Amino acid sequence: MSAVAIVTERGSAVVEIAGERALCDHRGALVFPELGLLAVSDLHLEKGSSFARRGSFLPPYDTAVTLAKLGMLLAEYQPGIVVSLGDSFHDGGGADRMPAVFRDTLVNLMAGRDWYWISGNHDPEPPRVLPGRSATELAVSGLVFRHEPLLGAGRGEIAGHLHPGARIVRRGRSVRRACFASDGERLVMPAFGSLTGTLNVLDRAYAGLFRRDRLMAYMLGAKRIYPIAGHMLVPV
Repeated sequence: MSAVAIVTERGSAVVEIAGERALCDHRGALVFPELGLLAVSDLHLEKGSSFARRGSFLPPYDTAVTLAKLGMLLAEYQPGIVVSLGDSFHDGGGADRMPAVFRDTLVNLMAGRDWYWISGNHDPEPPRVLPGRSATELAVSGLVFRHEPLLGAGRGEIAGHLHPGARIVRRGRSVRRACFASDGERLVMPAFGSLTGTLNVLDRAYAGLFRRDRLMAYMLGAKRIYPIAGHMLVPV
C-alpha cells in the first residue's frame, strides 16, 4: 500500500481491510458500504461529567458535540448496522448519568438500526438504560470488531482503544492529527469523542500490530482524509 490512495469527493479515503472495501471518513467513522455498516470508536460520552464528579471541571459540552457529529454521519451514510467499538462511555455510570435530552437523542439515532455496543476498558458492562446489543467482539463477513487490538489477531481486525495519531514535518512545519492506522490487514480507529487525545502510531504500544513497510496513517483533516505512508511519519 502506498501514499497514493483514492480520496472521494466527500473527502473519505477508500481502503481495503482483509479484502473488504471501506471508507475512512474525515470525521472519524469507518464505513463499509457493501455491508451497510458504520463503526465508531471511543466516544467517551459523559467524560466531562465524569471529571466533574472528581472535582476537575471540563467544558460540559462533550456529549452534545459527539452526538451531533454522529447524527450527521448516520444521516449521510444511512447504515443499517452501527458498531460502537468500546469506551462508548467514559465510565460505567456514564449512560445512567447522561441527561435525558442526550439519552433521547441517542435513542432516536439508534432507532431502526442494528446497534452493537462493544465492551471497552472504560465501560466493560453494557449500558443498561439504552437499547442495542452488547458483545465483547463482533464478527461480520471476515472482519472482527473489538475494542483492544490483539497481537497475532491476524487479518480483518478492526479495533480502537489506542487513539492513534500521526505527525509529519513538511517544509519545517509540524502537523499532528488523529488518524486511522492500517497495513491493509487490520485497522485501528481514531477516537471519535470530542474530549479525546491521541497516541502517536510510532509509539511502542503499537509494536507488532502492523507491517511497518505497509503502514499507512489516514490523517483526519477538517474536510478530508490525508493518506500518509508510514516512512514519512515522525515520532512525537
